Amino acid sequence: MWTHFEPVHAVTYFHPRARAAYEAVGLRGYWRGYFAGRAAPLGAVGAPSVVAAFFSFAPAMVARALPSVWRLATPEEALRARLTGAVQALAEFTYELPESHLVEAADLLEAAAGHVEPAGRVLGAVNAALPRGEYPLARMWQAATTLREHRGDGHVAALVGTGLAPAEVVAWRCRVDQSREFHQAARGWTDAEWTAAEERLVEQGWLTADRAPTEHGTAAFRSVEEATDRAALGPWRALGAERTARLRELLDPIATRCRTIIPPKAPIGLPAQRGSATDAATPAR
Repeated sequence: MWTHFEPVHAVTYFHPRARAAYEAVGLRGYWRGYFAGRAAPLGAVGAPSVVAAFFSFAPAMVARALPSVWRLATPEEALRARLTGAVQALAEFTYELPESHLVEAADLLEAAAGHVEPAGRVLGAVNAALPRGEYPLARMWQAATTLREHRGDGHVAALVGTGLAPAEVVAWRCRVDQSREFHQAARGWTDAEWTAAEERLVEQGWLTADRAPTEHGTAAFRSVEEATDRAALGPWRALGAERTARLRELLDPIATRCRTIIPPKAPIGLPAQRGSATDAATPAR
């Protein structure tokens, strides 16, 4: 199910209409919109809260955006901008589908999102508490976002359980099937921090001396993914097998179209983007 609702959520990061909506409220530059939009349900928080909740970003990178973005746009303005941009993006991808298709998909996504467990899941909880959207595409996007952040919170909890620090998680993944050139810059880690992270991964048995993933590291990260999936099962158990299958069917054409806007190097980890490398893990969200 994650492969079907994640692309729906992800239009907020990659579609030009989403970018334009953020810019319209004064959030110019990709990372201002990203941090303000994703953090807005938390309120006008500072960098420490976002470092904790987002997990994989270097604290210095987060501090460049927060709390200063709230001088450009309030959390309420950022929330309106992210929903406006996401709905406009989804409208472009779904205009050929009947209204009944979108309504049913939104109803089922909301039903699933209504069963997210808030305890211990900060981003999932604050998104679940937002007002219900007025129109089907708004409802669909917000429900997909709640489910996505709920799953991401569980993923972070599983990562914390490994004892790895965020830089180590990102550096390890880039020795598996991702690009250091892209991800180091996208998460803000310095060369010195990256080198130190890899050295610690060698010491802890996640990488060999020549920086190849070990069997221990691969198995441990597969366990992270299994724990992530287990923690995310609640909404789908509640929805039931029949309605979950129906939602998957409804989301399939929408997710397929939304995927077209996601860059191949994006740190999302959807199966089609993994190439031939090991599927031991998805990256830290």
